[in-house]
Amino acid sequence: MGRPRWQGKNVYITGGSSGIGLAAAQQFFSHGADVIIIARGEERLEAALKEIEPLKVSDSQRADRISLDVSDHAAVNEKICRAVDEFGTPHVLINSAGFAYPNYFEKIPYDTFKETIDTNLCGIWNMCACLIPSMKSTGGHIVNISSIAGFIGIFGYTAYSASKFAVMGFSESLRGEMKPYNITVSVLCPPDTDTPQLAEENRTKPAETRAIAGNAGLMSPKAVAKDMIKGMEQGKFIIIPGMQGRFIHLAQRLFPGLVRIILDAQIRKVRNATKRT
Repeated sequence: MGRPRWQGKNVYITGGSSGIGLAAAQQFFSHGADVIIIARGEERLEAALKEIEPLKVSDSQRADRISLDVSDHAAVNEKICRAVDEFGTPHVLINSAGFAYPNYFEKIPYDTFKETIDTNLCGIWNMCACLIPSMKSTGGHIVNISSIAGFIGIFGYTAYSASKFAVMGFSESLRGEMKPYNITVSVLCPPDTDTPQLAEENRTKPAETRAIAGNAGLMSPKAVAKDMIKGMEQGKFIIIPGMQGRFIHLAQRLFPGLVRIILDAQIRKVRNATKRT
């Protein structure tokens, strides 16, 4: 049986057709919430719904989907406003849609950088701008998904880290503005997560990035989603799944210079090994 806190709540999830977004949708649905997943691909959305629907705990629960590119401001306004009329104001908004193209800085095309910012940052802005006016009358919880690369700059992630640092700043500012309206804002900072997106990233990820990224471990989407919901229930602003990620966050806050020394040493090690081969 699901957790009473989420029963009957409306949960909107971007990036909900795969990875952390899909895992979150499954978790909320199994706790009795109504879920609407949002992503670009209609076929993947349909497949995701087939994974979500068997987890219902009451006959009155609803699961639905919207095919949408969250970086498209006009489309978000049109389709999400219509969803509010049909599905109801969200009690929970999970902004999970994300994109990453790791590579050496000079190998990242400007168009790819812009796509990263448009999806990871502007997509969150668009969803919040559309839904917050109605959420102000009901209260709720917004979770914006950043990354460990959102509080520590990672070699090879100049575009991705830029977007995820921005998500951290946006969420920090939004948190204070939303508090008087009983809207809690959290930011999720997962480590590498075993998703289709990660598999795609590994195609272009530099060796130095692979060495650094391994320090935070690899988590399953289900484990990340469970930690996210637990952090929400505890009212946390920054939610970091996994002990290794929390240790890195603490080290970065207390000893940023030491963290840079360690990262630089790992980069040198990889480059020296490459020279020897």
